[in-house]
Amino acid sequence: MNHVTAHQGDGLGARYGTDFTLGEHSARHLRRILRVYLTAWEMAELCEPACLALTELVANVVRHTPDRRAAVLMTRRPDGRGVRVEVTDTCPRPPLSTAVDELAEDGRGVLIVDAVTDRWGWDPLPGRPGKTVWFECDAGKEFQDRIRLA
Repeated sequence: MNHVTAHQGDGLGARYGTDFTLGEHSARHLRRILRVYLTAWEMAELCEPACLALTELVANVVRHTPDRRAAVLMTRRPDGRGVRVEVTDTCPRPPLSTAVDELAEDGRGVLIVDAVTDRWGWDPLPGRPGKTVWFECDAGKEFQDRIRLA
């Protein structure tokens, strides 16, 4: 069963959360939701990097988590100067870069997330299999200024 967390008060609030089984088109819908929130929070400049990073995290769940169950949480940072996005799944393996050559079509998700966000990481779930992969983007930076190519 899919579930969306309720928010209190007027407007969109400071967070959006949902848990459901991800499919091939889930990233498109989640990007749309993230854009709506970032625009409402007056952080439209974060749409490109945050949506790209979210797409990579969702793709990893679809590819590597057998049941494709995940929870997605988007929050405005408490200081109001950025966004944090978390994707929690049931796969205990850490996110890794597996690209071994520059022409490989897979294995670059972590590299992309690292290149377009200000911070990212992952935490194992306590007491059960799974992990939360998260990233943060700071407001006030242009997308081109954000990209760090290795």
